[in-house]
Amino acid sequence: MNNYIIVGKIINTFGIKGELKVISDFEYKERIFKEGTPIYIGINKDKEIIQSRRVHKNNDLILFKGYTNINEVLKYKGSNIYILRSDLSLEDGEYLLNDLIGLNVYDKELLLGTVLDYEKTINNVLLKIKGDKTFYIPLIDNYIIKVDLKNKKIDTNNGKDLIV
Repeated sequence: MNNYIIVGKIINTFGIKGELKVISDFEYKERIFKEGTPIYIGINKDKEIIQSRRVHKNNDLILFKGYTNINEVLKYKGSNIYILRSDLSLEDGEYLLNDLIGLNVYDKELLLGTVLDYEKTINNVLLKIKGDKTFYIPLIDNYIIKVDLKNKKIDTNNGKDLIV
């Protein structure tokens, strides 16, 4: 089964040579927005290969192999960009933020709740936890001891202190 992950959105064209302006806050974008990486675009998941990437004003500008003209890439404007999870090659201990949704959160043996979602702030990622109350835990070493995807749990240090 193909497991597609959304990694960004094409928001516009850039110049006349076929570059596309992409907005992305994907946590491993440096690994995927590089020469030779296959990506999939839009609802139909059209496969394209990245020829080049550069950064311009907090956006990524990408060019696909075989395209040299703005008119050839206009069809992709406004489309989401996907990769196959198998192409990401995560190492041991690495995970996607979406992998955390649904995990149970513990402080020692005390179940605090389940991860509902996450929010990215300027400095941190906050995990939204739903237990008796809804609260947030920063995804930083001061609070998160271990993320165990296999057993679907997150161990925290003093996470209970964040419940207001």
